[in-house]
Amino acid sequence: MSGSADRLPRLLALVPYLMSHPGAQVGEVAEVFGLSEKQLIDDLQLVWMCGLPGHTPGDLIDVSWDGGEIVIDNADTIARPLRLGIDEASALLVALRMLAAMPDVGSDGDALSRVVAKLEQAAGAGAAAVSSQVAVDVDAAPDALPRVRDGLTRKRRLSLRYYVPGRDEVTPREVDPTRLVVADGRTYLEGWCYRAEAMRLFRLDRMLSVEVLDVPADPPADAEPIDVTQGVFRPSPTDELVELEVSAAGRWVAEYYPSERVDELGDGRLRITLRARDEDWIVKLALRLGDTGRVVTPEAMAGRVREEADRALALYARMP
Repeated sequence: MSGSADRLPRLLALVPYLMSHPGAQVGEVAEVFGLSEKQLIDDLQLVWMCGLPGHTPGDLIDVSWDGGEIVIDNADTIARPLRLGIDEASALLVALRMLAAMPDVGSDGDALSRVVAKLEQAAGAGAAAVSSQVAVDVDAAPDALPRVRDGLTRKRRLSLRYYVPGRDEVTPREVDPTRLVVADGRTYLEGWCYRAEAMRLFRLDRMLSVEVLDVPADPPADAEPIDVTQGVFRPSPTDELVELEVSAAGRWVAEYYPSERVDELGDGRLRITLRARDEDWIVKLALRLGDTGRVVTPEAMAGRVREEADRALALYARMP
């Protein structure tokens, strides 16, 4: 553990260790943390410059190692165990339960259940009660999940009938599966799609049917996993630029979708410039916004939104 990426967690562990082992020797502590004595002394010199805001001698940690014996003082704040608030513990419990519900956890599920039980006990009844009120579910169409898992386990190609909401159509797909991922609260199959000739993500709850083929899965060697750390939606530079104006109630659009530009208009309103993967998607987004947002440009797309809104209102007017 000598890299810079490991230094902060090492220092956070080093201070409580020294506080609980008074008189520890440099050589002994270096061995415990897997460091050379020089690396440990470098860490101690950094600890000596840490402490509470103010940076006066009374605010900083006092540490010395003369004669090989490490003496540390004024570090009680860092030495105290981490205590999570109810909201923090509840969020962690919900995340752990969601992880335990993942289809590819397998035998690790028992270990996760034990971690959840220990965290509930440590966090207290409040966090356990709050987190238990949050339902954690992994969306999947009937029979889709076990067949997808079978294809992944046996490394077999999958034949899908897949619903594409943007075009409101069902498409046949043959996919070499690579993994299951959870992003934006949904479960996706990642795999090489022979229709698109590229890596694609397929939501399990949009699979109308799944068949495991007796064909070995063989994605191209240069096919790379899709990065979902920032969400699933990834606009292309060739997608059309669209300008939206939203009220304070529609600001969520700028937070939920990648935007090229966001300008404040006052009174909580925003002008958002983003790329539309297709016109149908923008129309649905605009209709979803209702009176909290509108399409400004391009004019043709704004016109279509108005037409769709008028059509929807006409249908409501004919209802008894």
